Amino acid sequence: MKIATAAYPLDPVTTWKAYAEKLRAWVAEAAGQGAELLLFPEYAAMELAMLDGPEAAGDLERSLEAVSRHIPDADQLHSDLAAEFGVHICAASAPVFDAGTGPRPVNRARFFTPQGGVGVQDKQIMTRFEREEWDVVPGGPLRVFDTALGRIGILICYDAEFPLLGRALSDADVILVPSATEAQAGYSRVRIGAMSRALENQCVTVMASTVGDAAWCPAVDENTGMGGVFGPPDTGFPQTGIIAEGRLNAPGWTFAEIDSAAIAHVRAEGVVLNRTHWGEQHPRAAKATNQRLT
Repeated sequence: MKIATAAYPLDPVTTWKAYAEKLRAWVAEAAGQGAELLLFPEYAAMELAMLDGPEAAGDLERSLEAVSRHIPDADQLHSDLAAEFGVHICAASAPVFDAGTGPRPVNRARFFTPQGGVGVQDKQIMTRFEREEWDVVPGGPLRVFDTALGRIGILICYDAEFPLLGRALSDADVILVPSATEAQAGYSRVRIGAMSRALENQCVTVMASTVGDAAWCPAVDENTGMGGVFGPPDTGFPQTGIIAEGRLNAPGWTFAEIDSAAIAHVRAEGVVLNRTHWGEQHPRAAKATNQRLT
């Protein structure tokens, strides 16, 4: 399959028409290049807050409520575009108030198939900003989506930095990593996490980033990153593990061709077999001891 991953600038869209036209243009461009799977970044849906005006977008709590209220319409738009262009879309994650997860919002990515299928994935572990200032909370469990393109999982930004979360998705051929990072250090942490999960699971990971300034929304006012597609540096993949990358802070799509047969082959016949040998860590890690040297 061909994957498109976004380095996405947030715009202060003031009408639904402007938002719909922007999203349609992005999807049309990727589909026009032959992409079958499109990934948008974490919290790029925050541009929907401006539909409620600059005061709502500029207030942390009101921006949560504004975006969550517009998500049902955004979901319908994504579903329609997936069907129209014949693509799978992982929509930009958004804060969503869901009665099933409690009184505070979760950070939710939604996944749409061309046939009308919809899956949701909530972020598992919150960053300090999310938990200390925004009060966004962990949501539902991790899932692996069985699709026409293969088995796909999602680790939202910070989640990609935790090996056990990645291991929970070890049945996935592709793990999507939508991210939003303020500084290059944050971008690097998520990128290293995404590359590590590709190594451990002998799979492909796909990272999308928000880019540029959005001073009108303090939740996502500064953004650094680029698109990236990573695999295990092993048989059938680049020796660096980097399948494709964009340019730092340059808006646009990054494209990569992915072969599911190559994933199956490296898992069975790789120079190393990290995914198969994962369980050998547990008894040896349990025996770790301290030794004083003088």
